[in-house]
Amino acid sequence: MARYTPHYHGWQPVLGTLLLPFGWLLAAVFLYLFTEVFGRAAGYPELPDGDVDFGPIAGTALDLTYIALVLPLVLLAALWPGRRPAGTVSSVTGRLRWRWLAWCLLAALPATALLVVVSFFLPGDPSGSEESSAWVGWGTFLASLAMLTVLVPLQSAAEEYLFRGWLLQTAGAFVRAPWFAVLPQAVLFAAAHGWGTVWGFIDLLVFGLVAGWLSIRTGGLEASVALHAVNNLVAFGLSAVFVGGLESDETAADASWPLAVTDMGTTLLYAAIVLWLTRRRSPQNLSSPPPEPAAPRLPHPQPWGAYGPYPRQWGAVPGAQQQGPHGPHGPYGSYGPHGPHGPSGPYPQQPQGAYGPYGACGAPSPDAAVSGAAGHGPDEQSPDRPRTQSPDRPEAQSSEPSGERPPVRRPGASQGTGAPRDTGTSRETGASQDS
Repeated sequence: MARYTPHYHGWQPVLGTLLLPFGWLLAAVFLYLFTEVFGRAAGYPELPDGDVDFGPIAGTALDLTYIALVLPLVLLAALWPGRRPAGTVSSVTGRLRWRWLAWCLLAALPATALLVVVSFFLPGDPSGSEESSAWVGWGTFLASLAMLTVLVPLQSAAEEYLFRGWLLQTAGAFVRAPWFAVLPQAVLFAAAHGWGTVWGFIDLLVFGLVAGWLSIRTGGLEASVALHAVNNLVAFGLSAVFVGGLESDETAADASWPLAVTDMGTTLLYAAIVLWLTRRRSPQNLSSPPPEPAAPRLPHPQPWGAYGPYPRQWGAVPGAQQQGPHGPHGPYGSYGPHGPHGPSGPYPQQPQGAYGPYGACGAPSPDAAVSGAAGHGPDEQSPDRPRTQSPDRPEAQSSEPSGERPPVRRPGASQGTGAPRDTGTSRETGASQDS
């Protein structure tokens, strides 16, 4: 999931891993200085090492808070420099799947209960005193239980988000084999609890391996967070029952071999239950394709907003072409500037050939227009009108006698070969029709 960003670069998870310890150190120093000033101002006693003694309940709460500071830092590292959603650390869906987390919590209950029952029959610490086995009382126990219920899940989730979340995803960004990504975080997880016994270290190593494998198999941190939280809550709760139990410095790294072997067995049992639930519930374990890079932004913000200089029309579909101030059809309406009948009005137009309305000879001259009104061709004149000669062209010379005119073929006349040509009769008939 470290690559789940369109702006991924190889240096991003590495830089985030280097910045996490420095960020936690700064936050821890600030919290330490604040509590020291507050404790001394409130008059709390001092410990032999010079620190303020807040008591077992407040002291344990402060220790858990130091670890819980890692959780927001991991989420911030995912945002920057990871440049990906913070929820991608939780699961492949980009969020914490609460329903699947509830199923994992139910699966952790029988495994943890088996561990508690078996641990009562294991040999105890021979150095234990009677004071460490005394009942603390209901008031102290309920106060401790309320504090643990709030802080232990945060502490457990912080460790899981750091090791099974950030470190596992960082290693997975550079290797393809899952076990090469699971092994480094498991070793670091066991080393972070300190060195106690060999069996304690092996127990923590097995827990880290199983938790990392479940995170890959189920596609999220819910399974590992559930087991870690229930295990720690039961362990701290049993310690709060006895006087001085919360003041103990022992961790899981100090476990004896019988307890370590029992804990490894219950961890494997929990993994088997989760796998059975996985086959029945089928949680998503693969992420969707990463988002595409966003469109480049303009260097200067536009004063008219996202929909252009004109206000968005009521009911307009986002992404559709926006309309200007005259509506969707422009300033002339849906019919254009000539109305619904076009430029020639409501009268039907004559069909035109390939040469337009005037044929192949082009537009007629003004004289042809006048003569055409009388029913003659472009080269004819009415017999009632004197013949004029155009100054631009001389009158054509005729080879016929001066008193006669050559026959003129009218447009539309029959051109058949069988019709005789009677020029005189045709002319007289045309003249009589014109008169």
